[in-house]
Amino acid sequence: MSVILCDFDGTIVPEDVTDALLERFALPEWQILEQDWRAGRIGSRACMAGQVELLRVTTEELNRYLDSVEMDPAFPAFVAHVLDLGWKLVVVSDGIDYAIHRILRRYGLGHIPVLANHLECLAGGRYRLTFPHANQDCKTASGTCKCGIARREEMAGPVQILVGDGTSDFCVATAVQVVLAKDRLLHHCRMQGLPHLPFTDFDTCLAILASPAFAIWRTRAGLSHSPF
Repeated sequence: MSVILCDFDGTIVPEDVTDALLERFALPEWQILEQDWRAGRIGSRACMAGQVELLRVTTEELNRYLDSVEMDPAFPAFVAHVLDLGWKLVVVSDGIDYAIHRILRRYGLGHIPVLANHLECLAGGRYRLTFPHANQDCKTASGTCKCGIARREEMAGPVQILVGDGTSDFCVATAVQVVLAKDRLLHHCRMQGLPHLPFTDFDTCLAILASPAFAIWRTRAGLSHSPF
């Protein structure tokens, strides 16, 4: 059974939901942590933990914003196609699980497994982030170590496919058989010479999965690179 690891922010939804929440509801100090992360002084796990502690928003306000977030309109059809093929699709994100679950449920996709950082709601409109999928050996100190997830036994399959767009996908792009990439991940794959297929939206992803060339390659899953 093939396994698809799919990023969320910037991939399933066009915006980065975590950044949008911080811009709307966090104390201004979140930007200092962002600058430290971009400069490489802290990892993404420490950055996000500190930023989430700066959120000041009621659950009702939080939900109101999340209920306004639109996903790629072709993603539900992509999910249906993948499940019809008998494949496994897992959302793997260095974002916030609460946000991902709420948005997926609104589109009738609450059945999709989600591996992401866990949001705990505290009193007074405050929050804490924990990291059930962190890895102490993660080179980028991510909250969700996508490479570690890709190596899990239950994620093994004849073909592992990554669909992603950003920095949190860079490492795992070297650990899967097929990479569907856009934006920063696309640039990274080109610069590093990593085999990849560019996409713009999930209509493109559907076309790739349905292509004769992809079907031929899938039968030769022992290969470690893509023929495209």
